[in-house]
Amino acid sequence: MATSYWLHNVRLETGFRHENGHVAQTETALANLLIADGQIEAVSFEAIPAGDQRPKRDAKGMLLLPAFRDAHIHLDKTYYGGPWQAVKPARSIFDRIEEEKMLLPKLLPVAVDRAKQIIELLLGHGSTHLRGHVNIEPTSGLRGLEVAQEALAAYVGKLGYELVAFPQHGLLRSDSIGLVRQAIEMGATHVGGLDPTSVDGDLERSLHAMMELAVETGAGIDMHLHEQGEAGYATMNRLADMTIDAGWQGRVTVSHAFGFASGTAAQSEQLAERFAEAGISIASTVPIGRLVMPIPMLHSKGVRVELGTDSLTDHWSPFGNGDNLEKAGRLAEAYGMSDEYSLSRALRFITGGVLPLNDQGQRVWPAVGDDASAVLVQASCSAEAVARRAPRIAALHRGNPASGNL
Repeated sequence: MATSYWLHNVRLETGFRHENGHVAQTETALANLLIADGQIEAVSFEAIPAGDQRPKRDAKGMLLLPAFRDAHIHLDKTYYGGPWQAVKPARSIFDRIEEEKMLLPKLLPVAVDRAKQIIELLLGHGSTHLRGHVNIEPTSGLRGLEVAQEALAAYVGKLGYELVAFPQHGLLRSDSIGLVRQAIEMGATHVGGLDPTSVDGDLERSLHAMMELAVETGAGIDMHLHEQGEAGYATMNRLADMTIDAGWQGRVTVSHAFGFASGTAAQSEQLAERFAEAGISIASTVPIGRLVMPIPMLHSKGVRVELGTDSLTDHWSPFGNGDNLEKAGRLAEAYGMSDEYSLSRALRFITGGVLPLNDQGQRVWPAVGDDASAVLVQASCSAEAVARRAPRIAALHRGNPASGNL
């Protein structure tokens, strides 16, 4: 494959058009991008010079958006690619854990093939970066990590990834500290954790063990936290303390963080300010039902929020579809983001914060020197792509075609 080529006839957002003081429309223009060695080398709104002999890939007027990121997905224990199975009733998370102990030995023999099918699905939806969570516990040992690594090895050059060593059965409860340490040594990038009060039974010991593992190995942290009410707030406040004390700002994520949906507005805002100070991000699935996460408030306070699939049809949930643009659209619907401006801003939650236009409407992406990772969609602008869940035509990862026809 050529290391340098033109992506031509591609639609880029160039600014906002205002009416009565409000953004009424997003303006676009056709452009040509020179891509070399995985980066954007030139952005031109002029014709490609006639004598330029570098290969050309025709975007056919499709809109270019920053590549999507799936911030939270389980790769190693899915029903996806196998026979349909709905979730069986369970009284508690402990029932679900016991069910999993029986299921994992049956799922692991087919896990690599199913993980590959998940990756194909994500790529087809435009996500070329994922953070995968893999079980690390006595039942499956390190096999979940090995499954993910084997599957991902088949997609070198097509996506970027991080892997979280996730003690699904409780870091302390299942005595998995040693296994998590081994997983980091084998290439996992983040130490995981789970509900330190309700599952591990000891908030301080659980959080300390997780943080000590991270500092010892130099890894990031991504903790599942479903706890609500007093337990949820106590855990998140203590985690903020530990993050600052350890100097781990910008390296900690709380997945779900449902406690934010259970407190008062004042409690949530105060905790959000602490998360911003500690550089703690949140990975959310935009839950629907009785939980309403205050995502707009979190963003306004400076907390980085990213969206993810979580489970893709497994024994925990049958609902995931691997489409993060659909998640952004759901977020926009849930929080009344229906005008041109706010719809365009909703895209940031699935692109790592990258937007074609900044909040003032100036074109900031793609720019010379940027990573050439992007997705082509059949839409006139970001707002339409989010609202209509626009068809994905092709995706690029560092200049390499990752999915679709280009």
